[in-house]
Amino acid sequence: MRNPLSDTIVSIPPSGIRKFFDIVSEMKDAISLGVGEPDFDTPWHIREEGIYSLEKGRTFYTSNAGLKELKEEICNYLKRRMEVSYLPDSEVMVTVGGSEAIDIALRAMLNPGDEVLVPQPSYVSYVPCVTLAGGKPVIIQLEEQDQFKLTGRKLLEKITPKTKILILPFPNNPTGAIMEKEELEEIAKIVREKDLFVLSDEIYAELTYKQKHVTIAAFPGMKERTVLINGFSKAYAMTGWRLGYVCAPEVILKQMLKIHQFAIMCAPTTSQYAAVSALRNGDKDVEMMRESYNQRRRYLMHAYKEMGLDCFEPFGAFYTFPSIKRFGITSDEFATRLLKEEKVAVVPGTAFGDCGEGFLRISYAYSLESLKKALGRIGRFVKRLDGEA
Repeated sequence: MRNPLSDTIVSIPPSGIRKFFDIVSEMKDAISLGVGEPDFDTPWHIREEGIYSLEKGRTFYTSNAGLKELKEEICNYLKRRMEVSYLPDSEVMVTVGGSEAIDIALRAMLNPGDEVLVPQPSYVSYVPCVTLAGGKPVIIQLEEQDQFKLTGRKLLEKITPKTKILILPFPNNPTGAIMEKEELEEIAKIVREKDLFVLSDEIYAELTYKQKHVTIAAFPGMKERTVLINGFSKAYAMTGWRLGYVCAPEVILKQMLKIHQFAIMCAPTTSQYAAVSALRNGDKDVEMMRESYNQRRRYLMHAYKEMGLDCFEPFGAFYTFPSIKRFGITSDEFATRLLKEEKVAVVPGTAFGDCGEGFLRISYAYSLESLKKALGRIGRFVKRLDGEA
C-alpha cells in the first residue's frame, strides 16, 4: 500500500502547546496558566444579539465576504480606533477567526520559494502556514534586550531578493511586547524601500496598557502594502464564536476571497450578527476587561520580583514571558517539572520558536484568585530549584 500521507504535512511538528494541557485535563487540582483565552463570558448584549438572530431564523449563508452590515461596522471601528480607512465592499472580508485570515493571505500571495520573514518568539501558526502555502519561512530572532521588539537592524539582516512578506505579530503572543509609533515608522520605511508586503496580526490591538495601539497600515504608503488581520476572540471574549476579519488591498483580497469561497463558504452567520453588536456597543466591555487584565499584569510582575524571577515588562496582550535561564535547565524541563511537582501548567518558550529557550509563557487571562494560587505554587517550586543549585 502506498504512503497515504503528504510529506509536507508529516514534516510539520505538532503544536508545542498542546501536550501540557492534555495532561492537565486529567490531573486533579491542576491549575493551567497556559491557554490564551479570556476568562470572561462574552458580554450579554453580544450573546443576546446572537440569540435574537436565531429566534428570527437568520440561519442561512451570508455572502462569502460577510454581512454588509458587519463589514461597514468593521470599517467604522478601524477609522475610529486606528485612523485607517477601508472600503467595506472591496477591502474587507469576514473570516473564521484570525487564523483563517493568516492562512488564506499567505496562500493568496506566495509563489513557491518566496521568503516570509517571521519574527520569533511568536504565534505557533505562522511558520506552518508559510510552509503549507509553498513559501520559505525565514526566522528573525527577537531578543529580550530589545524588549522582544522588531528592530530595523534585525529586519535588514534577513532581507534577500526573495523576501516578499514580513509578518508583524504585535502586540505579541507570547511575549506581550508592543511596537510604538516611532519603532513602526522605521519598519515601514524599510518595507517601502525594499518593496515588501506586511501581514500585520493585530488580534490583541485592544489589549495594550501603555498607550493606544498603532497599526502600520495607517502610515503613508503602507495601506497598499499591508494585510491587516484582527478579530473578536481576545478583545470581546468571543473565542468560541470563531470570527475574525481581514482588510487588504482589493487586488489581494479578491484572491483571498476565492480561497475562502472554495474552502469555507462564509463565516458563522450567528457570530456575524453578534459581532455587529460587539463593534457598536462593546467599547465599555473592552475597557472593563482591559483594566482587569492590567491589574493582573501588575500583580504577576510584582510576584515575579518577590520570587526573584526576571521578566521584562510586557505592555500588550495577556501574557508574561519570564526568564528561567538562571536555573540552568531547559524551558521544557522547567514546565514539565512544574506540572508534575506543583500541578501548574505553563508553556515552554520554545513552543514559539527556538529563541524562546530559557523563557516561559504565562497567561494572565485568569481570575486573580487562580493567579494567586498558581503563583504561590510557582514560588515554592522556584525556592526548591534554588535549593538544588
